[in-house]
Amino acid sequence: MKAWIVIGLIAAATPALGRDALGVSDSWGAFRDAEPLRCFAIAEPVQAAGGKWRPFASVSHWPANGVRSQLHLRLSREIRKGAQITLTIDDRRWSMTGSGADAWARSPRHDAFIVAKMRSGRSMSIEAVAGSGGGFADVYKLRGAATAIDAAALGCARQR
Repeated sequence: MKAWIVIGLIAAATPALGRDALGVSDSWGAFRDAEPLRCFAIAEPVQAAGGKWRPFASVSHWPANGVRSQLHLRLSREIRKGAQITLTIDDRRWSMTGSGADAWARSPRHDAFIVAKMRSGRSMSIEAVAGSGGGFADVYKLRGAATAIDAAALGCARQR
């Protein structure tokens, strides 16, 4: 059942033209887009604050741009301008950057640290203050994340 939720999230978020499913593991899925070539692992939160769109966490590879394992989170609510955004994986915290309803690691080096922790972590949450003023958090299970991240990496490695 969880696989269909992940596939449904992808189908609803973007057109399916040129998209290949690379695999699903627990609540995480891996996909490849043909044009432009990109591969990504993606999941929906198990707990979200509610909002106008469907939040997600993704780890993407864009071979043409030299991007590997870039973390992107679409939050359930828009972030208040200038608000602190904090990502927590188990007992480790990172300050993130972002605007609107999107958050990213501060650098490729931070991406690498965060993705490494995602691979062995149990849960991940992202917290911020919404534009309306209230704090909120989106929570993700990380079971299956490592498998989906590997599938996405391999999906783009074969295309080089």
